[in-house]
This record gives sequence, structure tokens and C-alpha cells, in this order.
Amino acid sequence: MPNTLELVLLLLAAAVVTVAIFRSINLPPVLGYLLVGAAVGPHALKLVPASDGASHLAEFGVVFLMFSIGLEFSLPRLLAMKRTVFGLGAAQVLGCIALVMPVGYLLGLGWGAGLALGSTLAMSSTAILSKLLSDRMELDSKHGRETMGVLLFQDIAVVPLLILLPALSQPAEALAETLGIAALKAVVLLVLVLGFGQRLMRTWFTIVARRRSGELFMLNVLLITLGLAWLSQLVGLSLALGAFLAGMLISETEFRYQVEEDIKPFRDVLLGLFFVTVGMFLDVHVIASHLFAVLGMVAALLVVKCAIVFAASRAFGSSAGTALRTGLWLCAGGEFGFVLVSQIDGLDLIPPALLQTTVAALVVSMLLAPLVVQASDRIVMRFVASEWLLRSMELTRVAAQSMNTSKHIIICGYGRSGQYMARFLEQENVSYVALDLDPERVREAGAAGDTVVYGDASRHETLMAAGIMRASALVISFGEVEAALRVLHRALALRPDLPIVTRAADEKDMDRLAQGGAAEVVPEAFEGSIMLASHALALIGVPLNRVVRRIRDVRNQRYALMRGFFHGTTDAADGPEARQVRLHPVTLPAGAHAVGRTLGAMALDDFGVSVSAVRRRNIRGVAPSAETLMQAGDVIVLMGVPADLEQAEGRLLRGR
Repeated sequence: MPNTLELVLLLLAAAVVTVAIFRSINLPPVLGYLLVGAAVGPHALKLVPASDGASHLAEFGVVFLMFSIGLEFSLPRLLAMKRTVFGLGAAQVLGCIALVMPVGYLLGLGWGAGLALGSTLAMSSTAILSKLLSDRMELDSKHGRETMGVLLFQDIAVVPLLILLPALSQPAEALAETLGIAALKAVVLLVLVLGFGQRLMRTWFTIVARRRSGELFMLNVLLITLGLAWLSQLVGLSLALGAFLAGMLISETEFRYQVEEDIKPFRDVLLGLFFVTVGMFLDVHVIASHLFAVLGMVAALLVVKCAIVFAASRAFGSSAGTALRTGLWLCAGGEFGFVLVSQIDGLDLIPPALLQTTVAALVVSMLLAPLVVQASDRIVMRFVASEWLLRSMELTRVAAQSMNTSKHIIICGYGRSGQYMARFLEQENVSYVALDLDPERVREAGAAGDTVVYGDASRHETLMAAGIMRASALVISFGEVEAALRVLHRALALRPDLPIVTRAADEKDMDRLAQGGAAEVVPEAFEGSIMLASHALALIGVPLNRVVRRIRDVRNQRYALMRGFFHGTTDAADGPEARQVRLHPVTLPAGAHAVGRTLGAMALDDFGVSVSAVRRRNIRGVAPSAETLMQAGDVIVLMGVPADLEQAEGRLLRGR
């Protein structure tokens, strides 16, 4: 048996390999952790035997997960979403439990086992679904808000379940007493911590923060988290409950975001080890011998949870399309199911074979979750007749706004950036049509007279209704890279010549968006740093004309479309302007030397000249690659100083 250090090293090595592989294939790392745990565990390769050391490491992962959930716990947020959270969320969780318990009874399980199994299957993946909602720009959609509300209730429901499940293993005659004592302890702890702890926590963190030591602040966060977890365990409750309370206390202070950043590395690493240890619980031989049971449970899980959510959502007044979408998003299992499984294991509530089948079904359903989400629109359109009418009405509203416009700009996303963009266009008397998926924002802005309509910019029919064939440009104002790439793909498939400007949260995303077809990419961090520097220089007395010139030079280096200018008759033939970088188009006739050769083969950089764009059959490609093969009729836009441009043109046309 490996010692503790060897165990940690082995699990860390497995985690590193897993994250690298699963990130590269765009799958959630939690699934890789589970599969690696199954491979190295005592039921497969036996590299890591079941041990208390692994269990203790895993338990700390749950502690930091619950601490993070506590940090997200916000009473104002709960009150704002109370109908969705405590209405739809409670209906989903309790509905799953109520349905599984009688089924468990028919299978010979006790009511406690049915409750434990139902609680496990009721959970959905907050990590997977929240990321998918963000990537697909659907957080503000109707089904997005319902999905997040249910996930929030599930996160909260885990806390009482962690108290309840251990009590279920007690004899029936002692169960009521055990639950009563546990509930009393939890209430007393909650009152003490929340009643007196918040003021103490804010004061204590202020004292620590004044020392201006990152090391001290981090140590203090660990002390508070593990200290309250230990206190919770001391009174007979779970470590996870104490960590959750610690997170709740800090969430109401101004130090919440700093704590969240500091704790994230510990949480992610230890949570990864937790999922590895859950994977070690999987017995591949047992699963193989019960393969049809696993597949049957997966099918039942997806169908039954979808049906429960659909019925609950309809009962709360949602349309059939929204209810079905919400059901499809929430039908798979989630990571909190594994947290509950780790509590159930060892309580002898559920037979080992059934527990193995349940864990395997959760893993498979989480693998299927992104695929189900991707197909959700097609499924809704296939089974909900009214969705066709709603979709056609949506497109009609978009078309009505764009019908009388041409040479307009389509703004995808009408958040703050989109609205600032619209104000700027209005001042220049440029018409626009904005698309957004937040119905409340669309209603408010539309009532104020803005040209904004509800519509998904990543859909072919929405872009057509917005008049993309008549538009002069398209602007993507949101920062989600994957969503922006989908819009780029759809827009350029319809209009390859349409110039598209997109926003990027960071410079690291610029290459992906440029390769996706964006004519220009504007990174937020870069523009923010320019303005910070310009204001700082102006405040310390640097002449304003020098600051403006510096900003222009920096932007010219960054943005291809702002680099250089075309020379005109009004420009001076000599003086400083004659030495400025300018643009010069060269049309390649049929006999030109460059025809049939690549840009790289021309070696125009020998003259200090670069190629800004290539125009072919009225389609303009910005920043072409060195492998671009030139054809007769191409217009090559060169950038450089006049003397160098003349030499470069000679090489293109005559080869010298």
C-alpha cells in the first residue's frame, strides 16, 4: 500500500493528465476524474487501494465545494428568484424523491433507501449547465432563468440532505430522535453563526486585511473554513455543513470576491481528488454484468426527470416550449449526486450492486448532458406545435424592425456595450438593428424607442430577418468567445463579404476570433489599459497632444484597420507626411509576376512592406496568411512608406 505522499502524488498525476485530455476535447474534467479513479482504483488496475488517506483527502474537496456554495448564497438573490427557486426547484427535487421512493419500495428497498436514491438522482450538474448557458448566451432566457433557479435550490437542498442521510441508518425507533437532535443542533449552530458571526467576521477580516499581507489573508481564509467545519463536526454534524456556514458568513462581507479567488485553487484541486476517489468506488466488473440495468437507469433518469421538470414548469405558468427546454437541460445527473453517494456509501442503505449502477448511470448521463442540450431546440420544435408559431412571431418582429433599413449595422447583444454602441451610431445618424435574448431588457429598451428585438443572433433565420443581406456591418458586443464564433460562422455563411467587428474579454481570444472571420477584434483589457495610461499621463502633466499621439501609435500597432491611410491629392508630397505609413492597392493583371505565387514567396517584408488585405471578386480578406495564393485580378493592399511601396509593387508586377 502506498504511503500518504505516494498516494497524493499518484492522484495528482492522474488529475493533471485528466484535465489536460478532457479540456482538449471540450468535456468537463469531472468526468475524466471519475474515469481515472475507476481505472486506478481497487477494482481495476489496483494502483490505489481503498484507504482512509484517500477518503480524508476527498472529504476536504467536499468541504471547499460547500464553502464555495456558501459564498454564492445571497438572500437578496434568493428573494428575487424565490418563485423559481422555492417553487419550481422544490417541486423538481421533491418530485424526484416522491417518485423514486415507491419504486424503491417495489424493488424491496426501505423508505430510507428510496429517499437516499431519489435525492441522489434529483441532482443536476451546476458546473456543466451554468457553463453551457453562458457559452450559448441563454442565461437570461426563460429556460435559462428556470434552470439556474432549480440548480440554486439543489445546491441549498444538499445541506439538509447531508444532515438527513446519516440519520437514516439509525434504527427506526431511534430515527425520529436522531433527526430531531440533528435538526436542533443545526438550528442552534445557524442562529449562533448567522446571528453573531457576520459582525464578528467583518471586523476580523478588516483587521487581517489592514496588514496588507496576501499570505496572512490566505491563511485566515483556511483557518475560518476549516475551523467552522471542525466546529460543525464537533457537535455531531458534517464537515460540509460547517464549511457552508463559513461561506455564508463571508458572502455578506466586502471580502467575498477576494476570498473566492484565493480559495479557488484549493477547491479545484481537492474537488478533483474527491471525484477521483468517487471513481475508485466504481467496479467495472459489476457494471459490465449489470450493463442493461445501467442503460435502463440512464434512460429512465433522462425521461423521468425531464417529465417532472416539464410538468412542474407548466404548473408554474411557463409555455410548453420553455418547460420542455428546462426539462431537457436538467434531466441529467450532477456532481452533488456523487457527494450524496459518498455519504450513502458505508451506511448500508442501498445494496452495493444498485449503488454501482447508480454511480455509473450518473456518469453516463453527465456525458450525455451537452448532447441533450445541443439537441434541445430540435426536440422542442419537433414535439411542441406552438413553438413554430412563437418562432415565426419572433422572426416577424425582427423583420418588421429591419424592413425599411438598408446599409444598417446589426448589433448582436444589447447589454452595456451594445447600448453604448447604439448611442454612438444614433449620434452619427447610422441606422441599426439590435438583437438580444433578455426579454426584460428588450421590453424596457423597446419602450424607450431603441431599435432592439428579441432574437438569437446565432440562428440563420434570425440574421436573415434582421436584414443581414442589406447590412453594411455586424458588431458582436458580448465577450463570450464560443458564442461569438457561432455568430461569426452563421453570418459569414450568409454574407462572406460582410465586415464583422467583435469584442474580446482578453487578448488571448483575439487570434481565435480573427481566424473565425472577424474583420477586427477589440480586446477589453487592451482598451482599458490605454485609457488608464492616457489619463495618468495627462494628470502628471504630459502635454495632451503627445498623449493623443501616443494612443494613436499604440492603436495603429494593434488594429489592422486603423493602420496606415490612403494617399490623396490633398496630402503633402513632402514633409513629415511623406514618411508616414500609408496604404496602396496594387491590381494584379494576368501577366503579373505574383500570379500563381504565394504572398510568402514574394518576401515583401524585405522592403519593410506588409499586406493589409487582399480583395478578390469584391470579397475583402483582412490580414491574409503567407500561404495565400494570388490570382489574376486580385487587389493587393500594401502598407508601408512611399519609397518601400514602390519597390514592393515592382516585385509583385515585374518580379524585381
